[in-house]
This record gives sequence, C-alpha cells and structure tokens, in this order.
Amino acid sequence: MLRLTKIQSLLISNQERFRLLSISTLAAIADAQETSPKLQTHMQKPLESHSSLRVDPKFFISALLNCKNIFEIKHVHAQVVANGLLNNLFVTNKLLYIYLQYGALGEAYAFFDGMRERDPVSWSVMVGGFAKAGDFVNCFRTFRELIRCGVQPDNYTLPFVLRVCRDGMDLLMGSLVHGVVLKSGLCLDHFVSSALVDMYAKCRVMEDARRLFDNMPNKDLVIWTVMIGGYAECGNAKESLVLFEWMREEGVVPDKINIVTVVNACAKLGAMHKARLIHDYVCRMSFSLDVVLGTAMIDMYAKCGSVDCGREIFDRMQEKNVISWSAMIAAYGYHGQGRKALDLFPMMLSSGIMPNRITFVSLFYACSHAGLVDEGLQLFNMMWDEYAVRPDVKHYTCMVDLLGRAGRLDEALNLIENMTVEKDEGLWGAMLAACRIHKHVELAERAAKSLLELQPQNPGHYVLLSNIYANAGRWEDMAKIRNLMTKRSLKKIPGWTWIEVDNKIYQFSVGDKSHPLSKEIYGLLKSMSEKLELAGYIPDTNFVLHDVDEEVKVGILYTHSEKLAIAFGLIATPKGTPIRITKNLRVCGDCHTFIKFVSAITKRLIIVRDANRFHHFNEGACSCGDYW
Repeated sequence: MLRLTKIQSLLISNQERFRLLSISTLAAIADAQETSPKLQTHMQKPLESHSSLRVDPKFFISALLNCKNIFEIKHVHAQVVANGLLNNLFVTNKLLYIYLQYGALGEAYAFFDGMRERDPVSWSVMVGGFAKAGDFVNCFRTFRELIRCGVQPDNYTLPFVLRVCRDGMDLLMGSLVHGVVLKSGLCLDHFVSSALVDMYAKCRVMEDARRLFDNMPNKDLVIWTVMIGGYAECGNAKESLVLFEWMREEGVVPDKINIVTVVNACAKLGAMHKARLIHDYVCRMSFSLDVVLGTAMIDMYAKCGSVDCGREIFDRMQEKNVISWSAMIAAYGYHGQGRKALDLFPMMLSSGIMPNRITFVSLFYACSHAGLVDEGLQLFNMMWDEYAVRPDVKHYTCMVDLLGRAGRLDEALNLIENMTVEKDEGLWGAMLAACRIHKHVELAERAAKSLLELQPQNPGHYVLLSNIYANAGRWEDMAKIRNLMTKRSLKKIPGWTWIEVDNKIYQFSVGDKSHPLSKEIYGLLKSMSEKLELAGYIPDTNFVLHDVDEEVKVGILYTHSEKLAIAFGLIATPKGTPIRITKNLRVCGDCHTFIKFVSAITKRLIIVRDANRFHHFNEGACSCGDYW
C-alpha cells in the first residue's frame, strides 16, 4: 500500500491527484485493520501538504460512493474535515446521504445538527432518509424544524413526509402536511398530489383521495393502482372495478402489479363474471402465472364461488411457494371441503415446501368449518413439535372457533385460560360467536366483557351480545346494550347483499325498494312463500331481534337482503343457471333454511358467500351440512 507521504508527493495535476488519492484512500480504508497506529494517525491529517494544492471535492464524492461500510464512511468523513470541506454543501450533503443510506441515523443526525450551513437539499436528504428507515418520529421532527426555519419544502421532501403519514396511518398529521402543501403552492405537482392521494387512500379517507384524484390532470398507472386498491381495502370493491374500466378507456395499460390489485378487488366483491373477464385479460396480455399473480387468482376464484377454477389455476402454476399452497388449502376451507384441504397438506410436504403460520391458520379454518375437531387438535399439537411453528393468537383463535362450533365451550374456555400468548379481540370474538350458536348467555357475557375492554368502539361486539340477549328473551338487557351503543354514538353495520347480473353488480339492503324491479321482486317473494310453506318451510321468527308480534316478524324476515337478491336473480337470469350472491355479514339461520327450500322448488344451484364462508345450495341441501 502506498504511504500517504508518497501519495502527496505525486500530486501534480488535479486529474492525477484525483486518481491517486482515490486509490490510496480506498486502499487505506480496506486495509485499516492492518495499518500501523502511526499511519492511522496520518489518516486524520489532510491528504495534501502544500497550501497551494486543493483537493477536488469530486474525489470525496467518488470515495463516498465506493464505501462499503460505516467504518469506511467515517474515514472519508475524517478527510473531509481535515481538508476543510465542511463548508462545501456538495460534499456534506453527499456525506449525509451516505450515512442515511447505510442506516447510520445517529451519525447522520449528529452531522446534520453540526452543519454550519444547510440548503434545502440537506433538509430533504434528512427527511427522506428518516422516512426510508421508518423512523417516523425523527422524520416529523426534522420536517417541523424545516418549516420553523423558513425553508420552503419541495416536491422531494413532501412526498416522503406523506409516505410516513400513510405508513403510520396518521391522518391528523397527513392533514397538517396537506395544509403545508397548499401554502407552498405544490398542490398541482404530480409527485406531491400523488403522495396525497396515496396517503388519504391508505388512511381510508376515500372521499378526499377521490377529490384529489379527479383533479389530477395526468394520472399515471401508479395512481390508478392506488385508487383501485384503496377502494377495495375500504370495502367498495365495486368502485375498484369501475375505476379499472375507466383506466382502460383512458388508454392506460395495466402492468402485473395493477392486475393483481384488480384481482384482489374482484375477490372481495365475489363477482364471477368479472373474475372471468379479468382472467381472459391476463391471458391476452400473456402475464405469467407467477406465485404472486397465480396465488391472487386462486383466492379470486375461490371467493367468487368456484374452488374448482381456483384449483385449475393452482395446478397450472409452474412455481408454488408456501403462500400458494396455503391459499389453495384456505380455498377448500371457505367452501367447507375440509377433507380436500387436509389432503393437500401431505402433498405440500412431499413437494419440499414446509408449512408456516399461515398454512396452519388455513388448515385450522378448514377443520373448523367442516367439523373436523379431532384432526384440528392433532395438527395443533404437531405444529410446534414437528414443524417448529410456534402457535400465536390467531392459531388459538382458530382452535377456540373449532371447539366452540362443536359445542365444546368448556374446552375452548380452558384453552383461553391456559394460553401463554396475549389475548386479543379476535380470540374473544370467536368465543362470543360460539356462545351465540349454542345460546350460552353466561359465557357470552364474560367474553363480551373482555371484548368491550379491548375494543369499546367496535359496534359489532355490542350487536352480537344484544342478539344473544334477544334470542334468550332478555329484552331489557338487549335494550340496555342498544342504549349503551346510542350513548357512545355507535351504529350497527348495515347488512348488504350483492348479486351480479349481465356484468352489473346490484346491491340490496333489508327492506330495499330502490331497485327498478322492486315491485316484481316483492311480488315473486309473496307468491313463492305459499309454495315454500307447502314444501315445509316455516319462517323462524327467532331471527327477528325486535320485540314485535309474530306477523310483523314474518314480514320483516321476507325483506332480508339475501331474499331480495335471490328473488331478483330468479327474475333476471335464465332458468337453470346458477345464482351467486355475496353478503357482508353472516347469513341468518332463517335465510339459510329459506334458500335450501328455494333451491329445491326452483331447481337452481344457489351459491352464497357470507362473511365467514361459502354455502352451495342444491336440491334442498347445503354444502355446509347445516354446520356453520
């Protein structure tokens, strides 16, 4: 290795000096562990001995870009100090950037804090560096200092801050940054407006996201994808698909990321015709069925009611990972085909894929909805001993659901009391749901108490407990729960049912009369009620959770959203074709019985997707075996 004194004597021209200094410094850094103490002392001195010679700042930029670790960066930093270049913003900004790139946040902040001069680039580098590192606190703190110092934020800094607001789901901070955007006059900047749309979409404020989106003069593929995904995540998958069609009309060509987002939206909506159109588009665009797109399409078809189509996609995939296998297992679970789900497990193992926590969640779910209690318990005991997958709260939740559905409530409670992981609302929610099925009021009250301590603002918990009281005829207790909801300004989540007819999605709520064929729908239900009752159907008024007389209860039952959607399907689709509907809540017991009878007298296959699973009704029977 060349000694520094020798290097200094060779500095004749800027070009030669730049070349030799770069080589010598990098060599010194690389061999630092073998360098003598005397030479290490020299490393802290300037690389030139004559005041007439100046080191080109570009040399230090090159040296920083060639650094491989923090140790090397600090050596170059020392030479920056020794050569008096701390006033050169070109060099100091690059040094700041490199520290942040290597995750040395403390060193970066200390260096930034000691900088004699900062231009807007310095601030931007710091804000961006903290944002990339996920250090939300320091990102916001630096941005606040930037504003206080009177520095004008630019279209580099603002998107980073907004990304932090998005990732932290901090709507308040995001709104404040939006105010800064308006004051800075950057609201029409493409990068800033895109970041604002993304922030509002991730924070689930789609109204504000849409307002900004509609005002954007140039919408690129990324921002279309953000909006499509945002609507899907907020439960408005119908609007996601509308946006996708609009995007294509605008001439924007989807890429694979966009298509996966659309596939996920279609899965949430459960629209089979849309699923097939998207599948055709994937084929026309020659997108390969890799693990990401293939797995998404398995999930899409499964949630649109065709587990067989999902299996075809699965079998065509050339490469499958543990997520792909888990998705296929889960698909069988949704449809109550627990045995097929379990049959996939040894096939996965024989292909060399080891299960993970998601695999076991899928397996337990399948066992739970098929009543395979012993098989589920066996898998639960094996997961840690044989596959080194430690059970977490989701696995315990599945086991509580498995035992609870089977009526083994004492075992479920014992499992909860003896588990070592922290309990959450999902666990107690599974217990409360089991208590509703088996009408165990005392345990329901205990589960509800724990739920309301964890999530006092979730209206679903109050509604479920009030329904349990109503089923038990404890109307006063039900009224107390409802009054408590009113005091806390909580509203019951309304029930909706969707049906796809002629490539259009129709939505019904209880008692809905907004459809143009509303008169025909109610007329069909009235005429069909006589046939159903002759066939043996008796309306179960226990599912009307209001303290009214029986005749009124029967009238209310016939206006449930599931019945309205099915009646419309019978009117609007050809005889003999399947009817597919999707409900956002659990299908009620009376509607379940009603649909069995409808499938018998109309000779129609009726596929119902509710919040928990699929039901395939055919010739008076349901695939769930009345176990759901």
